Amino acid sequence: MELDIVGLSRLQFAITALYHFLFVPLTIGLSIVIAIMETVFVMTGRTIWRDMTKFWGALFGINFAMGVATGIVMEFQFGMNWSYYSHYVGDIFGAPLAIEGLMAFFMEATFVGLFFFGWDKLSKVGHLIATWAVAIGSNFSALWILIANGWMQNPVGAAFNPQTMRMEVTDFFAVLTNPVAQAKFVHTVSAGYVTASIFVLGVSAWYLLKGRHLQLARRSMTVAASFGLASALSVVVLGDESGYLSTEHQKMKLAAIEAMWKTEPAPAAFTAFGFPDQETRETHYAIHIPAVMGLIGTRSLTTEIPGIEDLVKLAELRIQQGIKAYDALQAIRAAGSTAAIAPEVRAAFEENGPELGYALLLKRYVDDPRQATPEQISKAAWDTVPRVAPLYWSFRVMVGLGMFFILLTGTFFVLSARRQLDRRRWLLKVAVLAIPLPWIAAECGWVVAELGRQPWVIEGVLPTAAAVSSLGATTVLFTIAGFVLIYSTLFVIEMKLMLKAIRKGPDEHPAPAPGRLAPSASPLATAE
Repeated sequence: MELDIVGLSRLQFAITALYHFLFVPLTIGLSIVIAIMETVFVMTGRTIWRDMTKFWGALFGINFAMGVATGIVMEFQFGMNWSYYSHYVGDIFGAPLAIEGLMAFFMEATFVGLFFFGWDKLSKVGHLIATWAVAIGSNFSALWILIANGWMQNPVGAAFNPQTMRMEVTDFFAVLTNPVAQAKFVHTVSAGYVTASIFVLGVSAWYLLKGRHLQLARRSMTVAASFGLASALSVVVLGDESGYLSTEHQKMKLAAIEAMWKTEPAPAAFTAFGFPDQETRETHYAIHIPAVMGLIGTRSLTTEIPGIEDLVKLAELRIQQGIKAYDALQAIRAAGSTAAIAPEVRAAFEENGPELGYALLLKRYVDDPRQATPEQISKAAWDTVPRVAPLYWSFRVMVGLGMFFILLTGTFFVLSARRQLDRRRWLLKVAVLAIPLPWIAAECGWVVAELGRQPWVIEGVLPTAAAVSSLGATTVLFTIAGFVLIYSTLFVIEMKLMLKAIRKGPDEHPAPAPGRLAPSASPLATAE
């Protein structure tokens, strides 16, 4: 990444986004876990399940607060660092963000308050409804964010208006039902469920190793193992769906993930291991598994997956069409009014308009894309290839960890069924050490999703380089330093609060008198 204004703006957003996403998966997953636990409490009346709900709920609360604080900063960046992006697609992108804000700051926040402070004031069923509302709100908040992000990956239901120089909504229902957004949503929330399951599994294993809170630990591990196994299996299935959709909508991303430089005969092999070299356009020491990539990417044995070099040739053709669209756009703007636009100009723009974004790739090399040389067109076409090595390895780390999570949760699911959770201490130690791994997998997933889209901020529509604000590099560097300092401080605070709450453990209470829950301190007291 070049450290110009574009590179620095990307770096700042990457830092804040990846940091924010440290909290999102655990919030999404723990909200469901605590709702399950409280459901069991309401159904059975056993106090241990209430104590479990309060304990894991306290950890959820700490994490939720940090997630909200860091998420606000991200949304402000669209106006600060990406002002042209906000101007260009604000009509589409703004609506899901506004709805997400309503979900997060009204529905979620309201019911989070009821969850923490309503134990003595609500009936069992009323409090359970509030808890499930928190879980549903957390998941639907993610839905709207991923609808916005999915539109950036596959811009449907919108069209460019040459009069206003903006993208405008033509079919909001198509934006909502975007298949890429729906696949990303279910894949992301399932990854959040795995994250929470491994977290609960690891913390409970630590209690078993220490011989503390054994009832809570065993029951928590049973919930985490069963919920985590189902979630880990679903992540694999839903990840396969995302790969299939990439074949339709983001062919270059798929080719880069596979380091597939040349188009292979169908069905394409999967490169299990290798060292991609973007300079020589080769993958050294590659180990291939025949036909697997063809099955994953196309779900057939006869459909071809294009390689990077063929996709670059296609990009050259699209750039040339984009130049025609750019020329027609200048004529439309010069006409001044709709009535003054010549029919042939209108027809040229309608025919080539979808490729206008490809002409904007030339802005890196020439002010007027119509003056671009064949060499500059070739360079712009190769710019459509993202950085292959980070994509290649991030994807494999993510997949490898996903397989490990299936094995880990499956093992503890069997041990739970046999009531042998504490029989093998080495497995408990593995569970403790595995706690950070879901976050590594989740961050790798976002690297694949976002780095794989480059050089586009909106796939095929707006290049990243054209979307940034007119800021000085010094200004952006200063804000990056500020974010790193503040976020590092917040991370230390978060870890101290979480570790202190875990070391203290749950507040265990005797069964309440009939008709009313026993009064107790707020679950947040465990973090004090």
